[in-house]
Amino acid sequence: MKKQIVAPCGIACFNCELYCENVTIEAQNAISRITGIPPEKVSCNGCSDGNYCLFLNFQGKKCKTLDCVNEKGIQLCCDCSDFPCDLLMPLAKGADKYPHNTKLFNLCTIKKLGIEEWKKQAAVIKKTYFNKDFEIGRGGSEN
Repeated sequence: MKKQIVAPCGIACFNCELYCENVTIEAQNAISRITGIPPEKVSCNGCSDGNYCLFLNFQGKKCKTLDCVNEKGIQLCCDCSDFPCDLLMPLAKGADKYPHNTKLFNLCTIKKLGIEEWKKQAAVIKKTYFNKDFEIGRGGSEN
C-alpha cells in the first residue's frame, strides 16, 4: 500500500473513493458517464509529488491551493502564517456530495494531534460529516 496521504488543503486522499488504491470499476464507469473522462483515467494519486486534482487536470486547470503551498514551500495549509485563508473557505453548494467542507476541521485536527493521530480519525470524520444530522450547537460531537 502507498503511504496514506493528505492533500495540502486537508482532504484525506487515502479516504477518497477515487484514490488510486480505492477506486472501483463501477466508480470509474459512473464518473466517466458524468464527466466524459475515459473510465481508465478515473483514478487519483492524490495531490502530492507533482499530481493535481483529477477533475482540474481534465479541465486543463490548476489548483490554486496546491500552487500556493508549493510556492510557500510548506506541506500543509495549516503550516502557513496566513492559515486559514479564503482558499479554504467552506461552501454550501455541493456540501452534501463532496468532503471539501471537512478541510478546515482536518487541518485543525492535524495541527492539534499530528498527521498520524488524525489518520486514525479521518474515516470517522468523513462518516460523521456525511451521515450525522445537523443540530445547532452540536457539530459532530457525540454528546
